[in-house]
Amino acid sequence: MAVRVVIAEDEAIIRLDLKEILEEEGYEVVGETGRGDEAVELVRRHHPDLAILDIKMPGMDGLTAAKAISSERLAAVLILTAFSQRDLIDQARDAGALAYMVKPFQKSELLPAIEIALGRYQEMKALAQEVKSLEEQLETRRLVERAKGLLMDEREMKEVDAFNWIQKSAMRERVTMREIARRIINDGLRPDA
Repeated sequence: MAVRVVIAEDEAIIRLDLKEILEEEGYEVVGETGRGDEAVELVRRHHPDLAILDIKMPGMDGLTAAKAISSERLAAVLILTAFSQRDLIDQARDAGALAYMVKPFQKSELLPAIEIALGRYQEMKALAQEVKSLEEQLETRRLVERAKGLLMDEREMKEVDAFNWIQKSAMRERVTMREIARRIINDGLRPDA
């Protein structure tokens, strides 16, 4: 499946060149604009893999657009600009840009920058998913511990017996231990209830 791209560049000729290069290389340009605010909307609407943003644009500059796109984890962001000052590079990084290109650019520079941005974005998504999974595991453990504590206090069960009852109840009802723990805590579920 082709990599989907939104281009936001206020200079029409550069935007056209970018689109042509990308399509020649098998990328699918799903949206293009000369405005930063429209770029964010296009990304939200089309869910591309990559957003290529110029820094200087009307409506919303590319750094602000990059920050919006990155904070919502909507797409990888490559910043394109005529300026190479260190502070702009730092601002682009802080806004969530994963790669940075200075105009005029060559096709031989653009394609590796795109691949770097896409690779970094995939790594970030994988890490975010791992963090979410770990947070869910931690929350489940916290709930099960709390539910065990309630059973141990109210029913004078041993810890291992409370755990086994939660586990067997989850298997019997074909739900997660987290759900059984939640029902023990919130709904008063008990072994003889």
